[in-house]
Amino acid sequence: MTDSDFLNPDAPADFLTRTRVFYDTIAEDYAERFREPSAGAPVDRAMFAAFAELVGPGGAVADLGCGPGRTTAHLRSLGLDVFGLDLSEGMLAIARRENPDLLFVQGSMLELDVADGSLAGTVSWYSSIHTPVDELPTLFSEFARVLTPGGHLLIGFQVGDEPKRHDKPFGHDVILDFQRRQPEFIGGLLEAAGFELVSRTVRAAQGGEFTPQAFLIVRKAMEV
Repeated sequence: MTDSDFLNPDAPADFLTRTRVFYDTIAEDYAERFREPSAGAPVDRAMFAAFAELVGPGGAVADLGCGPGRTTAHLRSLGLDVFGLDLSEGMLAIARRENPDLLFVQGSMLELDVADGSLAGTVSWYSSIHTPVDELPTLFSEFARVLTPGGHLLIGFQVGDEPKRHDKPFGHDVILDFQRRQPEFIGGLLEAAGFELVSRTVRAAQGGEFTPQAFLIVRKAMEV
């Protein structure tokens, strides 16, 4: 594989490698541009607060696709025992620099190095948006695997039917598609993976956003 593979979104590079290279390349620029976490928006804050209350104080939570770690830090401020995971070592370097007292690990959400049923909660805050549609059932099954029965997942994503292509962000020679999806579609896949709907919220676009934003809180079904 050559560097030119990452300039062509249709080249046969696997999506994990493409995503990792994209975020490694833009990590410092991204962290500077989005210095305030999305948890600063009122509706977003409400989602995190509801999730934290459902999980309960001290609940073990994984922030999956944590980026520079600002959402991870917000979850910790809500009383959760949280760690962050991301593909990008560039993003993780920023997360560790800004939050030296939190644990951040490198890895793929599709193959979590986490024991079955060991977490009270998982968060996928705009981190499923680079996963191809045919990989989503595997991703959501992995989210369910690591949760204890009755554990909760919070997932956020952009609403829509067509992807948004980010071409040479911040002047860097990388390209990545950001998938937009319908809440009903994601909800159906989560139900098939063994989750029950707790809350579905869609808010209007704000600031520099171009589409509505969806937030689902789901609960892993209790074992019978």
